[in-house]
Amino acid sequence: MTRNAPPSPHSPDTLRIKALAEQGVAQAQHSLGFMHFNGEGVPQSYELAMAWYRQAANAGLAHAQYNLGVMYQKGQGVDADFAEAAQWYRLAAEQGYAAAQYNLGWLYAKGHGVALDTELARHWFSKAAEQGDPGAQNNLGMMYDTGKGVPQDLAQAMHWYRKAAQQGYARAQFNLALRCDGDEALAWLRAAAEQGYAPSQFNLALRYDKGDGVAQDSAQAVHWYRAAAEQGHVSSQFNLGLIYDNGHGVPRDEAQALQWYLRAAQQGHAAAQNNVGLRHEHGQGVPQDFTAAAHWYGKAAQQGFPSAQYHLGLLHDSGNGVARDEVAAIGWYIKAAEQGHLRAQFELALRFETGRGVARDLHAAMGWYGRAADQDYAPAQYNLGLLHDRDDGPAPNVALANGWYRKAAELGHTLAQFTLALRYDNGQGVARDFGQAFAWYRKAAQQGHARAQLNVGLMYLAGQGTAADPAQASHWFRLAQQNGEAAAARYLRDATARMGDGRLLPLGATLPG
Repeated sequence: MTRNAPPSPHSPDTLRIKALAEQGVAQAQHSLGFMHFNGEGVPQSYELAMAWYRQAANAGLAHAQYNLGVMYQKGQGVDADFAEAAQWYRLAAEQGYAAAQYNLGWLYAKGHGVALDTELARHWFSKAAEQGDPGAQNNLGMMYDTGKGVPQDLAQAMHWYRKAAQQGYARAQFNLALRCDGDEALAWLRAAAEQGYAPSQFNLALRYDKGDGVAQDSAQAVHWYRAAAEQGHVSSQFNLGLIYDNGHGVPRDEAQALQWYLRAAQQGHAAAQNNVGLRHEHGQGVPQDFTAAAHWYGKAAQQGFPSAQYHLGLLHDSGNGVARDEVAAIGWYIKAAEQGHLRAQFELALRFETGRGVARDLHAAMGWYGRAADQDYAPAQYNLGLLHDRDDGPAPNVALANGWYRKAAELGHTLAQFTLALRYDNGQGVARDFGQAFAWYRKAAQQGHARAQLNVGLMYLAGQGTAADPAQASHWFRLAQQNGEAAAARYLRDATARMGDGRLLPLGATLPG
């Protein structure tokens, strides 16, 4: 099968159109302009296209006026000039040319070449929309959706979105999907995605990724993320990186993860920049390179990404990849901490408590510990308890201290569990309760706390807070001894003797921390 060749400059059709154009026939002038614009049968030339379009436009041909406006808007054959584009669009729009009405509405909506005027934008979009222009219908829907230039009216928005969507306009299909429920929303998302509309592909991928309204399907998620990512959709690139990084429904692939993180990072995605920085810092999939890590952390940090600010602070603290600079480190910790970054808040609290790099300030320390503690960060809760426990602290309060110890203990913090057990054992700020003491000692002991292991053994041996059980006592004494508790050896002998003759030996209280 052979393709039809374009007409030559000497073909009868070309010669006829040129002759008519030179005689002043506007339609022929427009056709010749179109031929020069596309290089069809004549040399390609934006300048000649503009010259012929202008003659046809001056004769009042709406299509030529529109095309001349487009060339001024895009800077084709002439310097871009939105004001000149608006003049030509207006001439065509006033003749009812829908595409010109749409473009003129867009210029008013953006304030390009004309004063920003949402009412005139609505006017021209409405004119084009009523003629069936799907782009104008979608934009009119958006104006009603947001209340921009018109009273907000979701019913009107849906009406215009639907008209455009039914014509296959992908953006309207996507907008309609966002405002529908269930199967209808999914159908419109899929319709736009299958046309290659990246935001719809991303949202469809999210649904498959999370199992939202569809069965969870990582393969489908990857398919749609990739379709959008290859168009440069930055969130899809980042999410693909996450999927390959975590092996979520696909084989874990560090190289693929890094590839997609890097593509998103190069487009300015802060979380991706931070992740690329992490890989360079730790040599994960790339040679370890602290300088490259600092570069990527810096890009994300300048965008206000708190994790990158914290990581950049750590590099300044250590002098890896950047000059060691404690002042700069603290500055980045503060930026991250003020955005709620837990580790940065905790780091600042430690510095104010110890006076490292800053003036010692227990009030400031308590404030930063408190902000991290309120986010259920157990180390901060425990340290906040310690500050409240101090007689020379900013706010001595045993009840508050015990409250923070309990919060940290319930989150599994070993030292908090042991401290809370001591409180119940000795009745310090709480009613004495050997059962509670035993329970918290045991939790700490199970995490390897040697003194807690010793005290659990003592309570089993004495039957204090639990039934006496010399075999259990022996078990915990043995663990305590292995972990360096010298006193455990003597109690282990007692427990062994108890197991031999069944006698109950007198014991003192459990040992304090």
